[in-house]
Amino acid sequence: MKHLLTIAALGLFAAPAFAEGDTAKGEKAFNKCKSCHMIVADNGDVIKKGGKTGPNLWGVAGRTAGTVDGFRYGKDLVAAGEAGLVWDEASFVAYTADPKKFLKEQLDSTKAKSKMSFKLKKGGEDIYAYLLENGPAPATDAAVEEETTDADAVSN
Repeated sequence: MKHLLTIAALGLFAAPAFAEGDTAKGEKAFNKCKSCHMIVADNGDVIKKGGKTGPNLWGVAGRTAGTVDGFRYGKDLVAAGEAGLVWDEASFVAYTADPKKFLKEQLDSTKAKSKMSFKLKKGGEDIYAYLLENGPAPATDAAVEEETTDADAVSN
């Protein structure tokens, strides 16, 4: 039973990296984002030039909120990340639609604030799909199997 729970838990972290949105529409819609955000790979390859007011969105899918090294996030977004917020399609779409409202709900606080003032009324799922396609490769089945084997070795 312990092994099934380990495999199930790892399955949550290694869920397929698919998004409901349209990547072509997301690329076009990202133009609304690039005044503040860029997409630059860890190796320095520039996927999409953009501003530095917001964090680099390379690898945002599956990343804990508020954790890009060197970026100064608002305290409430950091708090949400510390409370377990990991960016998936649903959270990304909800946050971009109304960042302040999203953080208020996440933190169960009427005083939560967001540094991001822009509200993306529609197309969040398309942008998420675009970011997913233009981000680090998702974990492979071999990596998941290795993690499972490592977890089993630790639990035995």
